[in-house]
Amino acid sequence: MVSEKEFNDVNLSVKQNNLYLEESFTDLDMTTIRRLTPVKPNGLKDKTRKQIFVGHLNLMTPEGPLPIQTPLAARNLKEAMEIYPEAMKTALAKMQEEIKKFQQKQDSRIIVPGT
Repeated sequence: MVSEKEFNDVNLSVKQNNLYLEESFTDLDMTTIRRLTPVKPNGLKDKTRKQIFVGHLNLMTPEGPLPIQTPLAARNLKEAMEIYPEAMKTALAKMQEEIKKFQQKQDSRIIVPGT
């Protein structure tokens, strides 16, 4: 639990030079792509920075939904949609590898009595 002092020490200021307008695009099935458009503190588009695309996927597991997200190296929505499948496969493979490493680390902590 966070103490009152730790809560009071949290910096909650808005980073006004790093603002983005967020939009979501979905096929109402599995695909969600977020487009983050840089904006200035007055809400106008900041043309000095590039928009960012992020792919999202929720895999259903016995424990519930497992969110996966990955940046999409795209200049526009059409490109983001084209690279989404491969980017998500890569992100999923990376996540599976990290889970295996974590499980191996956990297995190495098991102490068998009498050995």
